[in-house]
Amino acid sequence: MEKILDIIDILSYEKGIPSQMTLEIVKNLIIKTAKQEIGEDIDYSVEEDEKERTLKLIHNLTICEDSSPALESNPHNTIAISKAKEMDPSLNIGDMIKSELSLENMSRSALNRIFQDLEFHLQRTMEDLLFKSFKERLGKIVNGVVLEIDKNENTYVEIDDIRAILPLKNRIKGESFQVGDTMIAILKHVRMDRNGIHIELSRTTPRLLEELLALEVPEIKDGEVRIYKTARIPGDRSKVAVYTQNPKIDPIGSTVGVKGVRINAVGKQLNNENIDCIEYSEVPEIFITRALAPASIISVQIKTIEDKAMQEQENNQEMPKRHSNKLAIIKLMSDQKSKAIGKNGVNIRLASMLTEHEIEIEEIKREDNEETSSAPKEQKLGVDALQSLFKN
Repeated sequence: MEKILDIIDILSYEKGIPSQMTLEIVKNLIIKTAKQEIGEDIDYSVEEDEKERTLKLIHNLTICEDSSPALESNPHNTIAISKAKEMDPSLNIGDMIKSELSLENMSRSALNRIFQDLEFHLQRTMEDLLFKSFKERLGKIVNGVVLEIDKNENTYVEIDDIRAILPLKNRIKGESFQVGDTMIAILKHVRMDRNGIHIELSRTTPRLLEELLALEVPEIKDGEVRIYKTARIPGDRSKVAVYTQNPKIDPIGSTVGVKGVRINAVGKQLNNENIDCIEYSEVPEIFITRALAPASIISVQIKTIEDKAMQEQENNQEMPKRHSNKLAIIKLMSDQKSKAIGKNGVNIRLASMLTEHEIEIEEIKREDNEETSSAPKEQKLGVDALQSLFKN
């Protein structure tokens, strides 16, 4: 066991494990083996000898009164005060005598068992540390290198020497990877079983958009501009609502960047996803109007869906499921309807997800609005009209 402390330091460095943690593993293994080889009932401890750079196996004996029942109930780990005084007159009841046991008396098989168990425990400790590290990074961006793409188009990525999986369902539609490519994704899920650590990645979660914006936009990273909520149809289009408490900062301009350089850089990392940036408002009518841009809105009416209606909807399998009990009825001109809905309904779906309101559109035909349009004063439309309603 000579220079074992040096060996422990080397092992700790190679495995990336704190030296003190490796030392505790070795001490516990020595005690475990001593109980098997020498005696199960003996009170052992292992102490470090920094000068000799080794470890010593100690048998601990507690000093008791000559008539103490412990001398009979625990004879291996106690000693009478009279006998202890013969060894050292300065000893008192309650003191402990530490007697060193030679590790050389252990069999060769016992020593081999210590090293075998040490390798196993070090491996488990490494996995535990990695697992803890990955748990702390849940919801954060991770980088890795593509190792393999299987026949089901699941992508396997190496992250910190651990093999992670990006399932096809979590991959942006239309994107593809090659072995050797560098990938960024969100660490979505991590678990550990007897086969090791299992990591699932995602590139479709709105969290990826938020994390990329934080990397690209210093004002978001510093907390000057905050993201209220994001909504994504991965690979197609997304909307992000931002706001700030600092009147000197333009949250939209900061996020988009000069000539859109910041927002476009993020979009490129998401397979050229189009990103709309919207300023959040605490007034639902204004927020919904902004979310439906580029359509011009005449009015927004907020209603609460009755619990009974919600229950009927849940019982009727043919009805589309609502994800909110808040309904926004939007009035707009008929020529604005297609803008509000967007291609394949993308714009209205994202606006609904972003504002957490179900959205229904009531269109006003041009002939129905002739009287209003011929009025002396031009009618305000969209955000300007709504903002004027909520001014103090």
